Amino acid sequence: QVQLVESGGGLVQAGGSLRLSCAASGTGFSINAMGSVGWYRQAPGKQRESVATITNGAVKYTDSVKGRCTIFRDNAKNTVYLQMNSLKPEDTAVYYCNVVYRYTHLEVWGQGTLVTVSS
Repeated sequence: QVQLVESGGGLVQAGGSLRLSCAASGTGFSINAMGSVGWYRQAPGKQRESVATITNGAVKYTDSVKGRCTIFRDNAKNTVYLQMNSLKPEDTAVYYCNVVYRYTHLEVWGQGTLVTVSS
């Protein structure tokens, strides 16, 4: 029932910024009721990794993006965002939105949005 749609990716130069959006939709769905929301990424030839998550109110960032990225939610809009600044070529990846239901532990993934950072 719930669907996650990412947007905001694109081609940017190193040092630039992007804001990724993940819009969740579905009858009766509330992103605020989720146990976890977050952003993950998968670079070419590499495994998918966590970028930023909010789990029961606790925010966690992977070391490589600390100080450059901020994850935040707009509960009224059922949307989670990832603000990325000072982008580096190593940030190039497909970025995926993810939610985990608090009690059933069901995971839902978006289709991804491509971020390409040129040097």
